[in-house]
Amino acid sequence: APVQLIVQFLEQASKPSVNEQNQVQPPPDNKRNRILKLLALKVAAHLKWDLDILEKSLSVPVLNMLLNELLCISKVPPGTKHVDMDLATLPPTTAMAILLYNRWAIRTIVQSSFPVKQAKPGPPQLSVMNQMQQEKELTENILKVLKEQASDSILVLEAALKLNKDLYVHTMRTLDLLAVEPGMVNGETESSTAGLKIRTEEMQCQVCYDLGAAYFQQGSTNSAVYENAREKFFRTKELIAEIGSLSLHCTIDEKRLAGYCQACDVLVPSSDSTSQQLTPYSQVHICLRSGNYQDVVKIFIEDNLTFSLPIQFRQSVLRELFQKAQQGNEALDEICFKVCACNTVRDILEGRAISVQFNQLFLRPNKEKIDFLLEVCSRSINLEKASDSLKGNMAAFLKNVCLGLEDLQYVFMISSHELFITLLKDEERKLLVDQMRKRSPRVNLCIKPVTSFYDIPASASVNIGQLEHQLILSVDPWRIRQILIELHGMTSERQFWTVSNKWEVPSVYSGVILGIKDNLTRDLVYILMAKGLHCSTVKDFSHAKQLFAACLELVTEFSPKLRQVMLNEMLLLDIHTHEAGTGQSGERPPSDLISRVRGYLEMRLPDIPLRQVIAEECVAFMLNWRENEYLTLQVPAFLLQNNPYVKLGQLLAATCKELPGPKESRRTAKDLWEVVVQICSVSSQHKRGNDGRVSLIKQRESTLGIMYRSELLSFIKKLREPLVLTIILSLFVKLHNVREDIVNDITAEHISIWPSSIPNLQSVDFEAVAITVKELVRYALSINPNTHSWLIIQADIYFATNQYSAALHYYLQAGAVCSDFFNKAVPPDVYTDQVIKRMIKCCSLLNCHTQVAILCQFLREIDYKTAFKSLQEQNSHDAMDSYYDYIWDVTILEYLTYLHHKRGETDKRQIAIKAIGQTEL
Repeated sequence: APVQLIVQFLEQASKPSVNEQNQVQPPPDNKRNRILKLLALKVAAHLKWDLDILEKSLSVPVLNMLLNELLCISKVPPGTKHVDMDLATLPPTTAMAILLYNRWAIRTIVQSSFPVKQAKPGPPQLSVMNQMQQEKELTENILKVLKEQASDSILVLEAALKLNKDLYVHTMRTLDLLAVEPGMVNGETESSTAGLKIRTEEMQCQVCYDLGAAYFQQGSTNSAVYENAREKFFRTKELIAEIGSLSLHCTIDEKRLAGYCQACDVLVPSSDSTSQQLTPYSQVHICLRSGNYQDVVKIFIEDNLTFSLPIQFRQSVLRELFQKAQQGNEALDEICFKVCACNTVRDILEGRAISVQFNQLFLRPNKEKIDFLLEVCSRSINLEKASDSLKGNMAAFLKNVCLGLEDLQYVFMISSHELFITLLKDEERKLLVDQMRKRSPRVNLCIKPVTSFYDIPASASVNIGQLEHQLILSVDPWRIRQILIELHGMTSERQFWTVSNKWEVPSVYSGVILGIKDNLTRDLVYILMAKGLHCSTVKDFSHAKQLFAACLELVTEFSPKLRQVMLNEMLLLDIHTHEAGTGQSGERPPSDLISRVRGYLEMRLPDIPLRQVIAEECVAFMLNWRENEYLTLQVPAFLLQNNPYVKLGQLLAATCKELPGPKESRRTAKDLWEVVVQICSVSSQHKRGNDGRVSLIKQRESTLGIMYRSELLSFIKKLREPLVLTIILSLFVKLHNVREDIVNDITAEHISIWPSSIPNLQSVDFEAVAITVKELVRYALSINPNTHSWLIIQADIYFATNQYSAALHYYLQAGAVCSDFFNKAVPPDVYTDQVIKRMIKCCSLLNCHTQVAILCQFLREIDYKTAFKSLQEQNSHDAMDSYYDYIWDVTILEYLTYLHHKRGETDKRQIAIKAIGQTEL
């Protein structure tokens, strides 16, 4: 709020005037404008001239105007270069004003060098666009001037660091005194008794930080300047330590400062010989620049114990080494394997899957590779302090490595290692030996030198069959790959993606996958995707994620198209995972998932195969989590034209948004109605028969709408938001009621928002509409069986189809759910007269005549004629006189007394008399 006052005061003060000849003049220097400028300065003084606050909230032109006014009021001579002025001889407030301006100048230059995310433009308004363009041009002009003066500003700030006196900055009091008696304040300021005191250490701390940022920005074109930046940032850290955290006027973003210091450490290593003072990042950077790659391996092995380096950084180092190796440096092949092995062990310890890169580099193992891998494993885990999960991860990794090795010499190298013996129990080691024996039947692995059944060599076809069986059962990406490598080593004639007819990949993907030239890669990609899709279908989301992640890592290396396909499938998997997990309890999805859904909907990559179901799920996801603002206002226009689900989602979201408004404002409800009517319309064709007559043929699935009716139904069954389902149900109910031959209307909430007629009734397939209504209400009740309006619709459907017992059941259920099982009155908008009359008719046709009389009492005007007529019936299928306690209308009870007296039914007459004599009546 204070910052907005600055903007208002300065805008008023800087308005140009118009003279008598209608010529635009600069703003006059009158009393009003001087007061407005003073007010703006006083607001800034109230904020203690905090540049962080002012820069965050004021535009560059406004802040430039404000600081120029500060220079003016602080008696800085106009037209004099700041670099030519001696700060030590100036009054403290004048010197502080010059420092504030020059600090802001270099901060603005630094800030302008950062990339800025463009805000999404709203609806185009000419006046707003002109104003924005003017502000942009003004900002660019100011920046141009500031950059020209940047060297002067840096010299001014460097000179400020040599000052050894406290400075003062104007406060609201000193500004008031200036307005009253300028001369007095000057003398008072010079004697250092007025204004807000800024200690030398605080001023130097802020100036050092700003100079460091300026030098760091210049370092991109002149690397020698990084040394200056490093010096300033480390001086800032020292000053912060001296000042402490109690300073009111020195606000430094310490996290950002730490980042700058770390970057300077890497770019300009300290001249100290003790490398222990360097961060691991700096050490790795120095080793890479000097070509000392063995030390990189040592750092990574040590980091496997501390976990100080992020895995993303370690992977980026490996990528850099791979690139150098591919450029012809064969000596780096061994280093690549060693770094990859270190990263893999780190992945294992943190519970991540083994990377495809490691498997590729380990295709041809040798003694040196096995020795190094065992060394890394041994040095990466402290067995005395390690948790059970870390030990379990390491044991599983070593066991899998053994299973993947064909040469038993290497297996024995691992199985006889101290770490392996410590981590695996005797039973596990014996089980592993048995597994190895079965997998390699030509070699005797028995401890006793006796002939075993497993020593008999098996035929190649038996081995292939066993491996195919394992391939079908396995959901471990690493094991799947190992099996495929073995199978391809045995035969090159088979296509192993055809082993199981249960492996199904959508046709839009299969063409791309089967076009992969390398047979092993093709089989692996196809099987990983097929198994991942199957796991997702059976809700085994954890295995699905592992399979998709392995597939993504594999295809990233060679196919951008398949990479995007996998990213899309992983998005769909994450949606399903959330909906089946925390989403069921009503917990909103994380913001990054919503952003990824938006990104998918707005994606415009050509030639990427897309599955329709992903678009459906994304739009349904946005509707289910009430992202109506995005769907109604922020969806790009091209999406509405190209994606029917987005169009439908936008209409549904807009209708939900407009629902509380007046009926005439519900334009989108009419648009939604027209879209659905078109989907439910049939295209008619004329055909001439053998007898010469022309007959009309109706086509069930219309191609006139934006989608088929079956697609619409499939999409609706992905929705869970009650209001959206209620709107869709009411639309279809209204469409069902529009037909001319309808006898019993179905009622629904919000039914009045839809048009009451259709121009071309013959075009609508009302039979399909009726089926759709039944399917939709059945689905809605499966989502929430306690929504009374949906129960009433179900009851009305049964009533319209003469299923009176079921209809009565659902009418009663609707009353029960909204009255705490009839512990309180059913709301009148639920049990309307129409509902009560239908319940009466159900009871009458079921021969429950006493119940008819009871229900007649619930009508706004009691229907005595129907009640009396039903009570005259002697053949009733209900409890008859046992229900008399539930009749409270005296007229009906008197009629019962008369009726039983007339028939000579004394006992029943007494029951009626007892009922009429209740004190409540």
